[in-house]
Amino acid sequence: MYNPPANIDVLISQAEEENLYFKLIEQTNKDFSLANESLDVPTSVFPFDFKNRVQEKIYFLIQHKFTEYLNLLYIIDVPENEVKELDGSDLVQLSEQVTFLVLKREWQKVWFRNKF
Repeated sequence: MYNPPANIDVLISQAEEENLYFKLIEQTNKDFSLANESLDVPTSVFPFDFKNRVQEKIYFLIQHKFTEYLNLLYIIDVPENEVKELDGSDLVQLSEQVTFLVLKREWQKVWFRNKF
């Protein structure tokens, strides 16, 4: 049964335990490409670097390409109500929280695709 991760560390651990970490990277790269915002994270990247690359890209999009940022969230299918609950007063913290929401949704896609 799918168990939503409580934080990014648990998410990465679940992906590694299920041997789906590489699929998580591939899905994330794919969805960023669909939004015309190339990420190109190699599958050999360490989890900490993976999270940081996604967070840096999201931070950049929030600051400089907000419409593209919203499009990315739509393509990935991040729940709108979860995004609205976030505090946007600190952009670094916001980008970290959005990164978790993005990767949580990507992990959900990968997990369900693998199980069903």
